[in-house]
Amino acid sequence: MLSNVKPQKARPPIFSKTEFRTALGMFATGVTIVTARKANGELVGLTANSFNSVSMSPPLVLWSLAHSATSMEAFATGSHYAINILSADQQELAKQFSAKGIDRFAGVNYQLGLAGAPLIDGAAATFECFNRSRYEEGDHVIFVGEVEHCAHRSGASPLLYHGGKFYAEHPL
Repeated sequence: MLSNVKPQKARPPIFSKTEFRTALGMFATGVTIVTARKANGELVGLTANSFNSVSMSPPLVLWSLAHSATSMEAFATGSHYAINILSADQQELAKQFSAKGIDRFAGVNYQLGLAGAPLIDGAAATFECFNRSRYEEGDHVIFVGEVEHCAHRSGASPLLYHGGKFYAEHPL
C-alpha cells in the first residue's frame, strides 16, 4: 500500500551536473529558433531544443530560457514571439543562433509574422505565439505561448539533436 504522506522537498541529487546533462542528452529532440522583436524593433533570436506542446484547446506550447540569457528581457517583456522548427538542412542556422557576440540574423532570410516576430524561411514549421505566461523554475524561465498562427512545410524533414550532436539524416 502506498503512503499518503508526501516528502516536503526533494532529496539532494546524487549525481554531477555533467552526468545530468549527459543523461538529458539521451532524449532526442527537434531544434528550434525562437525569435522576437524588441520594442525598439531590434530582432532577437536563439537556438532552443526545450520546446513542447502543452494543450490543443487552447493551443499552447512551451519552451525555456536560462535566467542568464542576454535576450531574457526581450522575451520576458515582449507580447509575442515565434518558434521556428528547423528543417534538416538548417544545421548552420542552429549554430549561428547559438553563437555569442554576432549578428545572429546576418544573412538569414525571414519574413515578419502577424505580430512582428521573424519567421525563418525554410523552417519545417512555425508557431506565432502570444506570450501567455512565464514560470520561474531553477535556473530557467518556462515560457508558455498561446499559438495564434501556425504553418508547416509538408514533407519537410526535421533537424534533430541527440547526445550533443545534430542529426539531419535519419530513418523516419
